[in-house]
Amino acid sequence: MEHPGLKKVQEKLLSHGYISETSTAMSLFLAMELRRPILIEGPPGVGKTEIAKVLTQMLQTNLIRLQCYEGLDASHAIYEWNYQLQLLYLKLQEKGEISIEEKENHLFSDKFLIRRPLLQAITQEKAPVLLIDEIDRADEAFESYFLELLSDWQISIPETGTIQATQIPYVVITSNRIRELSEALRRRCLYLWIDYPNFGKELQIIKTKIPAIDRQLAIQITHFMQEVRKLRLEKTPGIAETLDWASALAALHFDHLDEEIIASTLGIILKDWQDIRKTQLSLSELLEIVGAKTKLEEL
Repeated sequence: MEHPGLKKVQEKLLSHGYISETSTAMSLFLAMELRRPILIEGPPGVGKTEIAKVLTQMLQTNLIRLQCYEGLDASHAIYEWNYQLQLLYLKLQEKGEISIEEKENHLFSDKFLIRRPLLQAITQEKAPVLLIDEIDRADEAFESYFLELLSDWQISIPETGTIQATQIPYVVITSNRIRELSEALRRRCLYLWIDYPNFGKELQIIKTKIPAIDRQLAIQITHFMQEVRKLRLEKTPGIAETLDWASALAALHFDHLDEEIIASTLGIILKDWQDIRKTQLSLSELLEIVGAKTKLEEL
């Protein structure tokens, strides 16, 4: 028997334009019910980040996003002090009569504290969605900061003490598997793998996101993308590129694909010159396959 809560999540995902499998809906349902972080892995452009955005809409809360990169440290992820404002304060207090202790209390008050995403996420009145995007791009040192937060939902600031979470955020972590994540992080999370969509799902996504698109064009685009992903490319295009391409072709009022149209717009779906060259050399063969499969759709 289908759980009513799961069905509700599936309906909400669909109402917000997110086409998903049951596994995705189940992972989101459990993440909300158990208040557990969810780690989402998969190739770039398959909709991992979009899940956090849809979850934010479903919960009608704020989205706090931390985009990870190599060298990310505590001052950019957790907090830092506004040194310029602190120096200005000290300058203004040079002739004041307040004690050093009072000055220190003022210097390290909330007024001078710059809250970065992790600290923002645990100090909201309503639980936000915290998106840790592309965590595999950050160093292992950042994972250590983050694990402390996941363990106790608190952040220690040496100058002022420990800040406990007012509300535990809903945490979505994404990874493109650029590097292997620690077992400690994986153990603390629910896990979801999102792959490139099959033909039916990709076509449904195009129709949902671009309802005005010509039906035959949508079918041909989907078949073409499915075949392109079978080539050995440096950067395989995801559903994000499919939607960009479909939007562009629909805006140009095309109702079918041909070799000239594809050749002139390949830069929308392929972002590497070697990939473009390889696809151009296979274009006639790809179009034959697309044409044959489109005819089968019409039977």
